[in-house]
Amino acid sequence: MQYPLQGVKVLDLSRVLAGPYCGQLLADMGADVLKVESPEGDENRGWGDRTADGLSCNFSSVNRGKRSVVMNFKAPGAKEALAQLVRESDVVIESFLPESSKRLGITFEALKEIKPDVILCSITGYGSRGPMRDKPGYDLMMQAFSSVMLGTGTEDGEPVRCGVSFIDMSTGLIAYGGILTALHSRGVNGGCHVEVSLLRTAISILGYQAVNWLQTGRLPQRQGSGVMHLVPYQAFKCRDGYILSGATNDLAWRRFSTALGRPELGVDPRFATNDDRLQNRAELIALVSAIFETNDAAYWVEKFEENRVAISPLNTLDQVLTHDQLKENDILLSLAESGQEPKSFIGAPFTLNKETLFSQRLVPHLGADNDEILRAHMQLSDEQIERLTGLREQA
Repeated sequence: MQYPLQGVKVLDLSRVLAGPYCGQLLADMGADVLKVESPEGDENRGWGDRTADGLSCNFSSVNRGKRSVVMNFKAPGAKEALAQLVRESDVVIESFLPESSKRLGITFEALKEIKPDVILCSITGYGSRGPMRDKPGYDLMMQAFSSVMLGTGTEDGEPVRCGVSFIDMSTGLIAYGGILTALHSRGVNGGCHVEVSLLRTAISILGYQAVNWLQTGRLPQRQGSGVMHLVPYQAFKCRDGYILSGATNDLAWRRFSTALGRPELGVDPRFATNDDRLQNRAELIALVSAIFETNDAAYWVEKFEENRVAISPLNTLDQVLTHDQLKENDILLSLAESGQEPKSFIGAPFTLNKETLFSQRLVPHLGADNDEILRAHMQLSDEQIERLTGLREQA
């Protein structure tokens, strides 16, 4: 099928994870995404293990499909060069602190003077207003500030960070949705300032926990792998590992009990309803845990699936990334430059007409497209390029 964002030009001034992930999704849908970096590069280029061609795996996870140019926004001529790029773009993504955006002239008001129908997506830590507006925001600190971390881990344990940067990545998804909404309505509403923040994302993700406190005043309690409102619904240790399973209603509990080989538990008055199970949580979990430890995880997966009870083994990363289910759903991509070994990446988290669309561009080295963009397209001289980038030759 035709790429839905073909012809859309995106200027990606963002860094780290949220904004770059948004830009990568736009690139996968056909947008021409130009990433502009400082001479030092996005700091994410220095994080994590390296790919075969020397790029950071962290950086590679959210910057596939883009071109890269270097620009020092404080250099002579940078304001004019940036204005030219903005004039040619439909969308600009930035993740500066609000104070820095104003100082650099990368505000919606300033960009509208250059391109009246521009869509500017601003990504901040704590939002563009309020006493914390110019406070830097990262996923770890936002897990703490938003109270998400207080819902993770065991009741008496230390604070536990979620193992993935889910607030950053979710913010990128939300920014993508905001930009698509603005593009859809641009013919009617003109330019648009899309604002997203890690804080707004985190509070949105709190979902039922936040609404529970807003409506009842009850604070969530740490439940390890479980949840406050359902029992059983957690990890259980087996002879050779862990499985995760649960009963989301009373019928599911009866099936759960049958799969355990203890159908009488499904109608036991201590456990028959979810309210009963919540009241007798400790007794039930101790009883069920002892049963699970009598056999291997694979045995329980088979038994529970026979009884149509949701269950999953606790997979390692290599187990899930090589699983046939990912292959059948085209979740991973394999891309290669001419004459080189293919590289594997993660595709967009959705399909269109059962097709996983993706950009054919790989991950750019820093300033890889300086010559094409700055010299050939923008007609800048060697001296101007050196002032803008601090470099005369770009790899």
